[in-house]
Amino acid sequence: MQPSSPPDPAPARPTLLWLAAPLMVSFTIRSLLTSVDLPYGSLLGDAAVAAIGLAFPLEFVFIACWVGLSSAMTSHLSRAMGARDEARLAQVVAATRRLVLLLVALFLLAALGVYLVADRLGLDPAVAAGVRVYAPVILAGGAIIGFWSVIPDSLVKAHHDMRSTMIAGLLSGFLNLVLNTLFVFGFGWGLLGIAMATNLGRLGGLAYALGRARALEDARRRDWAAGPPPADGAPLARPYRALLVLAVPSALAWALMAAEGLVVNGVLSRFADATAGIAAYAIFHRASLLLLMPVVAIGVAVVPFVARAGAEGHLDEVRQGLRQAFGFAAVYALALAPVCWLAGGPLGRALGDAPETQRLAALAVTWATPLFVLASAPFVLCRPAFEGLQRGGPGLVMAVVRYGLLSAPLCLAGALLAQRLGRAPLEGLLLGLVAATALASAVFAAWLRRALGVSAARSSARSP
Repeated sequence: MQPSSPPDPAPARPTLLWLAAPLMVSFTIRSLLTSVDLPYGSLLGDAAVAAIGLAFPLEFVFIACWVGLSSAMTSHLSRAMGARDEARLAQVVAATRRLVLLLVALFLLAALGVYLVADRLGLDPAVAAGVRVYAPVILAGGAIIGFWSVIPDSLVKAHHDMRSTMIAGLLSGFLNLVLNTLFVFGFGWGLLGIAMATNLGRLGGLAYALGRARALEDARRRDWAAGPPPADGAPLARPYRALLVLAVPSALAWALMAAEGLVVNGVLSRFADATAGIAAYAIFHRASLLLLMPVVAIGVAVVPFVARAGAEGHLDEVRQGLRQAFGFAAVYALALAPVCWLAGGPLGRALGDAPETQRLAALAVTWATPLFVLASAPFVLCRPAFEGLQRGGPGLVMAVVRYGLLSAPLCLAGALLAQRLGRAPLEGLLLGLVAATALASAVFAAWLRRALGVSAARSSARSP
């Protein structure tokens, strides 16, 4: 009788940075391609750029709900896959589908509301007209197309197939670029064409993600059928509560980020030459988000990585992966300084119309953007780490601290101080924004370090 051969070793888990690498490429290029809204809008004048900028907070509300529900679904799916729990997988998908239907209805109502009140916000008539066209179309498209991508996207990420997530994002971005060119230059549809291009680009990404999710799920079912019997785990007693416990804090955190944008625009609207300030902030905001995308991509990969490794008790891998992510983010942010110094002036001249808009945008991108990315990186990485640990509360608490308690007063104080010193209010406002972000990030990082230490101690106490 021959001795039985040892079982094949379990495949090595990819590191967090390796898992995030396709997303870093995808998110950066996709953000660059979707950022063509501003260059195309700049061809229509500063009023169009200001209208797009004023719609950013509303887009963030959509992103907030999308990210919140996606993070919750990805976390629960990852844990169910680690446990080979077929029933729980199906339960999470079914519950998410019903929540998506609710969000679709709510955002269609929101689009109608923005359309009705845009002319009553006290804006410059040209800016108000642009908001009335651009914002409702963006919100309606997000409702009809965007929310349905939550389910296939979360399934793909739970399978750790970040390459497919990358391809879906790139497809969406390239379609947006092509359709923007067609609708603005070919059909002359202006802001309406820019908004429609964004929505139809999302449709292409959704179609690809649906196909990949179906193929991955078919392969998983065949694999589980050929292997040991799947776990007979208990279903979630309250599936909606289990999802919302993670989704609501995450969504509220992103919604508070949108509120920060509303506060900034509100502060700028009270000073002289408000249109130039708002347009310059829109350029700074879009540039900062674009350059923050590699860090955001790592944050997206943190959720499935931490959820699966944490459920299996591999907290050392979690801590090592997060250390690498923080180190990469710091080096990356510092490397942006010379890039922004070189690009600030040309970007301001390319996207701004009036000389004051160009000057303010160039200043903001040159010095504030690298500081903002550096200050934001820890905050961006800590929130999904807590979500991977099935804890949504810390992200919400720190969002309230950053956006509710710190950003508004520091931005207003900075703008007033800058005005007293004879500087543009936007300059002081951005300094206050960076300071608020850095303070919140420092507290959040300390909280995460302590939470991981407590989790490791509890895991060691349970070990035989």
